[in-house]
Amino acid sequence: MAKVFTWDQLFSRRQFIKGTVATAALGASATAGIGLLAPESSLGINSSAQTLAKGVKHVTTICEQCVWRCGVIAKVENGVVKKLEGNPNHPNNLGKLCPRGNAGIETLYSPDRIKFPLIRAGARGSGLWRRASWDEALSYTAEQMKKIKDNYGAKAMMFNSTDNLSQPFFEILLKAYGTPNYGTQRSLCFNAMTTGFLYTYGMPQPGTDYRNCKYIIFTGRNLAEGISNNETQEMIEMVARGAKVVVLDPRFSKTAAKATEWLPVRPGTDSAFFLAMINVIITEKLYNETFINRYTQGFEDLVTEVKDYTPEWAEKKCEIAATTIRRIARDFAAAAPAAIAHPNWRTSNFVNSFQNERAIAVLNALIGNWAQPGGLIPDQEMSTAKLGVLSHPPFPPAQGMRLDGVPWQYPMVPLVYGVIQTMRDNILTGKPYEAKGWLISRQNPVLSIPERQKTINALMKLDFVAVIDIQASDTAYYADVILPESSYLERYDGLIPIGNKIFIRQPVIEPLYDTKSSLIIYKELAEKLGLGEFLPYKDEVDLLSKQLKPFPASLKELQRVGHYEVANFKADHSKDFEFQTSSGKIEILSGIMAQMGKKAVPTWNEPPRPEEGQYYLLTGKTAQHSQMFTQNNRWLLEVFSVNRAWLHTSVATKIGVKTDDDVVVESEVGKVSIKAYVTEGIRPDCIFMVGGFGHVSKGLKFAYGLGASDSALHKTVTDPISGGSSLSETFVTVRKA
Repeated sequence: MAKVFTWDQLFSRRQFIKGTVATAALGASATAGIGLLAPESSLGINSSAQTLAKGVKHVTTICEQCVWRCGVIAKVENGVVKKLEGNPNHPNNLGKLCPRGNAGIETLYSPDRIKFPLIRAGARGSGLWRRASWDEALSYTAEQMKKIKDNYGAKAMMFNSTDNLSQPFFEILLKAYGTPNYGTQRSLCFNAMTTGFLYTYGMPQPGTDYRNCKYIIFTGRNLAEGISNNETQEMIEMVARGAKVVVLDPRFSKTAAKATEWLPVRPGTDSAFFLAMINVIITEKLYNETFINRYTQGFEDLVTEVKDYTPEWAEKKCEIAATTIRRIARDFAAAAPAAIAHPNWRTSNFVNSFQNERAIAVLNALIGNWAQPGGLIPDQEMSTAKLGVLSHPPFPPAQGMRLDGVPWQYPMVPLVYGVIQTMRDNILTGKPYEAKGWLISRQNPVLSIPERQKTINALMKLDFVAVIDIQASDTAYYADVILPESSYLERYDGLIPIGNKIFIRQPVIEPLYDTKSSLIIYKELAEKLGLGEFLPYKDEVDLLSKQLKPFPASLKELQRVGHYEVANFKADHSKDFEFQTSSGKIEILSGIMAQMGKKAVPTWNEPPRPEEGQYYLLTGKTAQHSQMFTQNNRWLLEVFSVNRAWLHTSVATKIGVKTDDDVVVESEVGKVSIKAYVTEGIRPDCIFMVGGFGHVSKGLKFAYGLGASDSALHKTVTDPISGGSSLSETFVTVRKA
C-alpha cells in the first residue's frame, strides 16, 4: 500500500537540510536566507541535472512571474541559478526586471514546490496525499475524464486556464475532448474594457503610444504598482519629460503620486466624468470633424445622448468640480492627437464599467488619435511574424450549452472570454445541467472568484478535480490529482513573436524534480485520452521546430541568442483603418448593440452606493506581488509581507484604530480580520486592500493564513453585457477587532 503523506510531511523542512549540489554551491548560510534549498533524491530530484554543467553560463529565456513575459538572462554557476537580469534586447522590459522578476530564483528553489505527481488519499480537502508515478497520475486523470464523458457527455467536464504561452495547446486539448466549457480569468479582470473597445473599434485592446503622448488620462490603471514593465517605464518617462498625466482613482496610488493631477473620483462614476468631457468637446466643437466624418458612424446620436451630461451634472455624480472637468476636456482636446484616454486594464468594477469603457473609446475617437503619434495604436498582429502551426484533424462539435451562460445568458460576451463566476455558480445550481469534472491549469479559482466559500463548495460537489501547477495553490488543495509543472526556469513553452522578432522560453537548468512542462503534460494526457493526433509533436523541441519552420533559422541558434530577428520584415499598416465592425467604421453607435436592443451609444447608468455606515470595497495590486501567485515567495514577503486595509483618517478616528491595529471588515457574504493602514490617501467612503493574500492551502507554508482574502468578501455581481464581475459593488462595514 502506498504511503500517505500530509502537507507537513511532504514539505517538512528537515527534508531540505543537507546533501545537495545546490546547497553546497551556495553555502548553508546563504541558502538559509534566500531559500535555495534542494531536496534529497527520495523526493524526486533529478540528480543527473545536478551534475551536468560546470562553470558559469548565461541563458536567455522569458519570465513568468506575471503574464507580461519579460526577457531574462539567467546567470548559472555549476548548475545553480545565481542571478536573473533583464534582457536589453526584449521589448517587453528593455533590460529591466521588477521585484517579482528578480524573485524568480526563490520560486525555482522554493521548498513548497510540488515535486512529483500526487493523488488524493483522504477526503477532498483533508490534506492527505500519496505519491504517484507520472504514468499512474496521467492514467488516473484520463480514466476519470473518459468516465465523465461516457456517462454524462463531454460538456460535463470543464477546462480552465489563464493567460500563458502554453494556453493555445491547452485550448486544443479541450476542443479535442469536445467540451464547450472553458473558463479564463478575463471576466474577473478586463471583460468590460475588451468588449467596450471591441464594439467600438472592432478590436479588443488597442496599444498606446506613450513615447509621443502629451496628455493621458488613467482611470484606475495603476502602472506604478500593477506593473506592465515596458509600459511602466514609458509612463515614468512621460512624467519626466513633462507630459500631462491625470489619474482618476478613489485612492492615492503610486501612479497618482506620479501624476500631474489626482482626481479622487467617487467609485462607479467615472463614466459621468467622461460623458461630461464628451459634452464639452462636442458643445465647444473641439472634436476632429474630418476624422469623425470619414472614420466613424453614429456621431449625431451621440450629440443627442450627451446634451444633458454637462460638467455641472457630472459634478453631482462623480464629485469632481465642473470647472475641473471643463478644463481637462479643453486641455485634452488641445493636445490631440497626441492625447489618450487610457483603455485601462482591470475593469471588473461596476455593472456600468462597460458603458464607462464605451465612453472612453468614443472620447478617443472624437479627437482623432487613432494610428497617430501619441495616440492609440491599431492591432499589431498584421505587423507580427507568423509562426508555423500544427496540423491536426478537425475538432469534434462541442455539444451542449455552456455552463457560464455564454451566449444564452450573455449574448455579447465573446466565447474565448467566458464568465467564470457564472460557471462556478452553475456548478452549485446544477443548471442547465450537472457539471462533473474540472481540469485547471495555472489558475486558482478558490482565491480569485468572488465568494471563496462558494468556490470551495463547488469543488467539493464535483466528481473529479485535476490541477496542473508548480505549487500547492488553494485550488490544488481541493484537487483529486496534482500534476506538477516544471517552473519557467526549467522548461520550454511555445515561442512568442513580437514584431519582427521571435523569442524563446527555454530551460536555464534541467528540472530539479519529477516535473514536466505543460506542453508535455497536455501531450501525454491527450494520448491517454486517445486524442494524441490533435497535439502532433514528439516533445518540446519538436514543437518549437515546427513553429520555427517558416523561417531560415535553427532552433540551436535561437536557443543561443534568445531570439531570432526576421530579415527584411516590414510592418504592415495597410489595414490600420479597416475596422472589424458591422459598418467597417469606428462605431460611436454600435450596430451590434442596437440589434441586441441595448443602448447603442455611451450612456449613464447610475451605480449603487453604500448605505450609512458602509464603505466601497476597493481592491488592487502591489508592485511586489502577482495576483494570487507570489505570496508564498519569501523574497517578496521580505519587501511586502502582508496586505492591510486602507482606512481614511476620519474613519480610523471614528472607530478608534491606528495603523497596524486589527480591524474586522465584513460584507454580506463574509468577514475577515486584517491590519489597518490609516491614511489621508483614500476617500472616506472607501476601504482598499491588495488582493491575493489570505491563502487557505496548507501546502503554501509561508503564505497560509497570512493577511486577508478579498475573495472572502466580494459578492458575485455580473455585468449582463460584458460578463465582467462587478467587484466594487461589494460594500463593507469596518470595526475594531
